Amino acid sequence: MAKATFHFHAELNDFLPPYKRQVKIEHFYGERASIKDMIEALGVPHPEVDYIEVNGKPVNFSYIVQDGDIINVYPISIVTDMPVLSLVRPKPLNIIRFVLDIHLGKLASSLRLLGFDTLYRNDYDDPELADISSTQRRILLTRDKGLLMRSVVTYGYYVRNTDPQQQIVEVLRRFDLFKLASPFQRCLRCNGTLQPVTKQVVIDQLPENVLLSTDEFHRCQDCAQIYWKGSHYQRLQQFINGVLDFSD
Repeated sequence: MAKATFHFHAELNDFLPPYKRQVKIEHFYGERASIKDMIEALGVPHPEVDYIEVNGKPVNFSYIVQDGDIINVYPISIVTDMPVLSLVRPKPLNIIRFVLDIHLGKLASSLRLLGFDTLYRNDYDDPELADISSTQRRILLTRDKGLLMRSVVTYGYYVRNTDPQQQIVEVLRRFDLFKLASPFQRCLRCNGTLQPVTKQVVIDQLPENVLLSTDEFHRCQDCAQIYWKGSHYQRLQQFINGVLDFSD
């Protein structure tokens, strides 16, 4: 039986059982397989991998593993400090957009609040999520590593934290998005863009106390939801400030 030795670096170890973390793994196999298939068989989703080195040389996902290979697998957090050319990193996205799985509803709201184009529904199934990510070139955020392993997924990330406020900071750090945040530009309900609208246009849809106290309004271009700086505004602004403070 053939053998290849794998060493997974940094946060890629999050996907391995404790006894396989931060150690060299001797992987025995019988049939020929691509390095992508072997990496995922060991538990690491391919979108999390940014650089693969076999016997000291970079390879892509289609490389067929050979008996005796010494394989190092790196995430982007390590590769950014390495003078290497990645053969597995996808082309950079011109526009950062997301699609999220059912477990990340609060994260979806936070991303929309910060102005990021974010698709989320609680009835998306896995094939639909993977297809949306692929066809619309959206980054798939998920807590399901099996979903990230679907072959059509190119851009994806497994969200480690379970606390929503920590999740938004984690995602902003992973994709270096702090400077791209543009709060209060998207509808929290449907993801549509918000545009200013005069009070006169929406006057028949406003509560009486808002009519007397507020003159500035925005309306979603998709679902027509109306927004104004009500009692919730200060709380949302404090949340935004707290998140963006982590950029320092």
